[in-house]
Amino acid sequence: MTTVLKLGGSVITDKDRRETVDLPALEAAATAVADSFADGSDERDEHEDLVIVHGGGSYGHFHAEEHGVSTTTGTHDAHGALAIHDAMKRLNGHVLDAFGQREVPTLPVHPFSVGARDADGDLTFPLSSVRTMLDEGFVPVLHGDVVAHAGEGVTVVSGDELVVRLAEGLDADRVGLCSTVPGVLDTDDEVVPEIREFGDVAAALGGSDSTDVTGGMAAKVRSLLDLGAPAHIFGPDGIAPFLAGESPGTRIDG
Repeated sequence: MTTVLKLGGSVITDKDRRETVDLPALEAAATAVADSFADGSDERDEHEDLVIVHGGGSYGHFHAEEHGVSTTTGTHDAHGALAIHDAMKRLNGHVLDAFGQREVPTLPVHPFSVGARDADGDLTFPLSSVRTMLDEGFVPVLHGDVVAHAGEGVTVVSGDELVVRLAEGLDADRVGLCSTVPGVLDTDDEVVPEIREFGDVAAALGGSDSTDVTGGMAAKVRSLLDLGAPAHIFGPDGIAPFLAGESPGTRIDG
């Protein structure tokens, strides 16, 4: 079995403070993942292979906004592209350190070096390196990034888009997105247990409160509905239950 787990940028960073890791939250997430491994070693238990994706938080989003780059609007300024990418590599380094300290065998996959968009904006993202890492017992860690985009220079590829690509390409059995909230909330701030159509929650979903060039919760829900397979959105306390096979937060099944 294969699981794709995304750690939202708002979970592992303070999105309102430039390049600031929320170290307690990151360490808690890493501990929850490490506890799902047998005996604290690099031998996974029987439940699944694991791929981790993390968002940009206060690293990538601030730089992307500064340079006017989004998932659809690009730049031909190499300095701007590198500023975004280098920020994400710094955040990725913190993530790898947290997991490595807990003996989770993580290795990085930087999307800038792997993916590209065509003139229609469609993403090509080969998964041979990810598959080989899994086969060799590693946990690939990907992140939101920039990618070359025909006619646009470079544009942002979001962690949510990568989750969909990974889930489809790896035929994942379980998909989970960890956010700062315990699930998708309705207009009364109660967790919606299940979503089958976007219209079910459209009135309750607004934009992100912090700097976010990738669309916030609404974009997450849309991308998971398009996935065509069950997925979950949950808060940090839901990581361990999710990895244990439970169904925390909101189940999304289009």
